[in-house]
Amino acid sequence: MRISIAAVAVTAALTTAAAVLIAAAPASVGRPDGGAAAIRVATYNLSLNRAAEGELETDLASGTDTQAQAVAEVIQRTRPDIVLLNEFDYVEGGVAADLFRDNYLEVGQGGADPIEYPYAFVAPSNTGIPSGFDLNNDGTVGGGDDAYGFGLFPGQYGMAVLSKYPILEDDVRTFQNFLWTDMPGALLPPDWFSPEELEVVRLSSKSHWDVPVQVGRRVVHVLASHPTPPTFDGAEDRNGRRNHDEIRFWADYVGPGRGSYIYDDEGVRGGLKPGSAFLVLGDQNSDPVDGDSVPGAIQQLLEHPRIVDPLPTSEGAPEAAVLQGGANTTHEGDPRYDTADFADTAPGNLRADYVLPSRQLRPVGAGVFWPVRSDPLSRLTGEFPFPTSDHRLVWVDVRVPGGRS
Repeated sequence: MRISIAAVAVTAALTTAAAVLIAAAPASVGRPDGGAAAIRVATYNLSLNRAAEGELETDLASGTDTQAQAVAEVIQRTRPDIVLLNEFDYVEGGVAADLFRDNYLEVGQGGADPIEYPYAFVAPSNTGIPSGFDLNNDGTVGGGDDAYGFGLFPGQYGMAVLSKYPILEDDVRTFQNFLWTDMPGALLPPDWFSPEELEVVRLSSKSHWDVPVQVGRRVVHVLASHPTPPTFDGAEDRNGRRNHDEIRFWADYVGPGRGSYIYDDEGVRGGLKPGSAFLVLGDQNSDPVDGDSVPGAIQQLLEHPRIVDPLPTSEGAPEAAVLQGGANTTHEGDPRYDTADFADTAPGNLRADYVLPSRQLRPVGAGVFWPVRSDPLSRLTGEFPFPTSDHRLVWVDVRVPGGRS
């Protein structure tokens, strides 16, 4: 049975031929750990965005789009129970999410077994929605850079959450309309936005979602977002500053005692209820050491007292850093943790994508789908032009106390 949320809701071990092992017993099976169940949670910026409105729907309806087949195979081979898709164009009514499930995920790809997600959530994105103001201060009003979030049409670069477990539709919170200026101490670029613009400029470049998922007797809050890249601006660093504050939003939301200023799209105020189990998911566009983000941006989550960093790794990322060279040779961070294969001139490969559980959810495994070149599955990652995406799927296995039905 498939459930689509109207707003819109819509495990096995993986062993590659080169012995790249992703370890986990079937994630839906309860583990003998005081009623805990182990589930696999993933984030994947699959670059399944298109240049024009309606194009993704057309591609997914065909059932033969090669990129969609390849990203579906990555998901089928890693087999997460819950997965956040970044850069998945929003289509009203959850049509794109339904087509992706029907025509790609539920059809075996490249010899992988089909996978079913009965539950899905999608909602509008700030990307491509005209603001009516000259937000990039280039003297004209209009275009993707003057939208609430960069995009050539409404919903480009959107998000979707797919789940094998029930999504609690009535308890979902979205924060699409939260104003940047309403964050205390926000890193707004000085003298960049007019007073009138500050009354409309939203914090989230896409959206921030709190999507509660029922795992047995426990509710797990999936905190999904995709902060703007800290590039594509000027000396004012408006994107870097926005990226920092989009990341900070979740740090404040999970507290303790830091989220009283937050309001959702229904006007309900406050952060996450104390004691709640959660996972922060998404392409955060911020590396702890390298790249262009504001110093300390991602550390707001990595060093948060309520959050654990499982430090997922791969064998393919350090190999790629050596073979590709360029900016990678100057990086200070360990390439084992890289999740994105960016331009070798700048910024080089980075850790950009995260699955960060709360301390109630004990990690028991983690990894990044980035096979070494000798592995036959490296055909799913490759090099530019990528068969899938310049990002890699990142997964974490966690034990959920009370997660068995």
